[in-house]
Amino acid sequence: MAILVLGLGNTIMTDDGFGVEVVTTLASRYHFLGPVQLIDGGTLGLDLLPLLEELDSLLIIDALDMGGQPGQIFRLAGDEVPRAFASKLSVHQMGLQDLLAVAELQGHVPRNLVVWGVQPDCIELGTELTAPVAAAVEPLLANLLEELAGWGVGYEARDRK
Repeated sequence: MAILVLGLGNTIMTDDGFGVEVVTTLASRYHFLGPVQLIDGGTLGLDLLPLLEELDSLLIIDALDMGGQPGQIFRLAGDEVPRAFASKLSVHQMGLQDLLAVAELQGHVPRNLVVWGVQPDCIELGTELTAPVAAAVEPLLANLLEELAGWGVGYEARDRK
C-alpha cells in the first residue's frame, strides 16, 4: 500500500506556495509509519510521473481557485479531481491535468485520489503566504492527518525542540 503526499506550488509566488508549505510542515512535524512519501512537487508537472507508478493512494495539496473566500479549504476526491482540473482551479492545472491523464493512460491511477486545497488571496511575486492562507495551514494539517488515518496510516509526532 504505497501512499504519496504531494505538495504543489511555487514558493516565490505568495499563496501559490501553499502546497509546498503544507507538505514541508507535515514532514517536519510527523514521522509516518509505512510506505508513505512526502514530496515537494513544486511546479514539476510531468516530471512527477514516475512517482505515480504503483501507488495505492495519492494526496495532493495545492492552491485552488474555487471562487471562495481567501483561506477557504476545499477537498476534491475521485472523479471530481480530473474534472475539476480539466476546467480550471489549480494554478498548475495544465501540469497536473496532464500528469493525471498520462498516468491514467499508463494504468497508474491510484485507487484513492484526493486533492486538498485552499483558496488563494494573492498569486504575485512574494515569498510569504498571505494572512488568510497562512491561517489555513493548521486546519488543513488536521484534515490531512485525518485523511491519512482513514487510509490506515499511522504517524508519530517528531520532537520539535
